[in-house]
Amino acid sequence: MPLEPRESDLPRIRGALRFYKIASVITGVMLLLLCVEMIIKYGLGYELELAGPYGFLALVPTDTAVAINLSTGILIAHGWFYVVYLFSDFRLWSLMRWPFWKFLLIATGGIVPLLSFFLEARIGREVTAYLDRRTSASTQKVEAPTA
Repeated sequence: MPLEPRESDLPRIRGALRFYKIASVITGVMLLLLCVEMIIKYGLGYELELAGPYGFLALVPTDTAVAINLSTGILIAHGWFYVVYLFSDFRLWSLMRWPFWKFLLIATGGIVPLLSFFLEARIGREVTAYLDRRTSASTQKVEAPTA
């Protein structure tokens, strides 16, 4: 029998879901930026340079950036946002008391392009539906007439 979330955790689940949704979108966008950056760097042989001698934002040949290397910045930012995404995944997973495979499935959203957007929608619907069912069930218990 699968475990159910504790009654005391239900209010915290809504906050964890909101945090997960925000982290999921940010991580997904950063992953898409990282994919574009990798195509530019390894496919075309250029890097993004910010505030350099060629202007505010410029493509320069790989390993020739003299100002802020935006390509490296995107890589580092995605890595840190993925850590935040994993934390939000863990928080929601532990409050919902799901099996471990579901944690691993959600975690792949930060490493497979576009998957975080699909998972965010699916997990959001699933958790919201669950919370609505639990809320209506507890409301019906309270409103039931006593004999």
